[in-house]
Amino acid sequence: MKQKPDLNFWKLWNLSFGFFGVQIAYSLQNANISRIFATLGADPHDLSFFWILPPLMGMLVQPIIGTLSDKTWTRFGRRIPYLFVGATMAVLVMALLPNAGSFGLTVGAALWFGACALMLLDTSINMAMQPFKMMVGDMVNEKQKSKAYSLQSFLCNAGGLVGFVFPFFFTAIGIANTAPEGQVPDSVVYSFYIGAIILILCVVYTVMKVKEWPPKVYAEYNESSEQKEQSASWLALLKNAPSTFWQVALVQFFCWAAFLYMWNYTTGTISDTVWGTTDTKSAGYQDAGNWTGIVFGIQTLGAVLWAMVLPQFRNMKVAYSFSLALGAIGFAIVPFITNQYVLFLPYLLIGCAWAAMLALPFALVTNALQGYGHMGAYLGLFNCAICVPQIIAALLGGAVLSLVGSHQYNMMFVACALLIIGAACVFIIKENRSNAKD
Repeated sequence: MKQKPDLNFWKLWNLSFGFFGVQIAYSLQNANISRIFATLGADPHDLSFFWILPPLMGMLVQPIIGTLSDKTWTRFGRRIPYLFVGATMAVLVMALLPNAGSFGLTVGAALWFGACALMLLDTSINMAMQPFKMMVGDMVNEKQKSKAYSLQSFLCNAGGLVGFVFPFFFTAIGIANTAPEGQVPDSVVYSFYIGAIILILCVVYTVMKVKEWPPKVYAEYNESSEQKEQSASWLALLKNAPSTFWQVALVQFFCWAAFLYMWNYTTGTISDTVWGTTDTKSAGYQDAGNWTGIVFGIQTLGAVLWAMVLPQFRNMKVAYSFSLALGAIGFAIVPFITNQYVLFLPYLLIGCAWAAMLALPFALVTNALQGYGHMGAYLGLFNCAICVPQIIAALLGGAVLSLVGSHQYNMMFVACALLIIGAACVFIIKENRSNAKD
């Protein structure tokens, strides 16, 4: 098997650039789901149930896309066709979701419409997102994997920063941030529209710039034959997965459960602690919704900066664990802050954990998978380590909220505890590269 060549900066950049647009859509979704459904009339204790849909669709879609793209060879590429179709679907659904309350439906019908739109949106985002991870696995050598995924993390977080600040920006230029009861403000609606336009432009750029290897060239740089890649079931792949796959998945479980609670309860938290209201119909709640985007943007800025620091660590596990510990400290601070600007500090720390979660698990896992084949299927299955904890956390969210008290800011302490456990679990990961199984 030939050694994969080193790629220059711009080739690595082009492999991941479309992630910028995909992440704008993803950040708009994450920052505004709770706000949208609370505005439509959902009870705070029920909000977590709507958060089941995104990870559930990710768990279903990404293994399918990974497996299908492993077997796909077209003149447009191996992964790129799925990327383009997913992005096109996302653009269409982004025009529907924020308008769920504007079609004259009852509260119940509007919530169901919004839930269906959210399900389709996350399906399409996952379909567009997964190919970027797989193209790095296909075309980047082991030495450059950490750099490639760190660059992907940078673009991902830069796109997230843009998406998070959109509602605040549109409000600042005069777009209405309030709306009739049950309807989503125009500041949010326009954010989704502009995000959809940027998404499709970024994906078109990637499609034009990236040329995936044809089958013969791919076979020269990857041990597994095409026939071998078509022969294994998901169960067989999981059975033969390297131990690193499962060890990193354990860390991911606690990390993604923590961030699910952050996404779900940040708007309610800062509405209570900073604006002094829990009334979802109030202007204060909508202002808190805008500020949620800002603090998530600060978190993303912290992640962008920390992504440039991560490659300087000599030990990947130390970098991973230390980053998660910083995030845990950030979560612990949030409930005590009553000034909206002081919130920047804890969310910068949370951004350090986010940067590590985006870059290091995939570097560890793809290095361990060299020689196993089925890179797309394995990365799709590994996505379950992101989705399953979110589903479990969402199912338990209402019960956990009742257990720790009615104030949503108590869920930040729960997120802190989860990240501390994740940071401790990092040290069970074996970084050594395993040999392929027959």
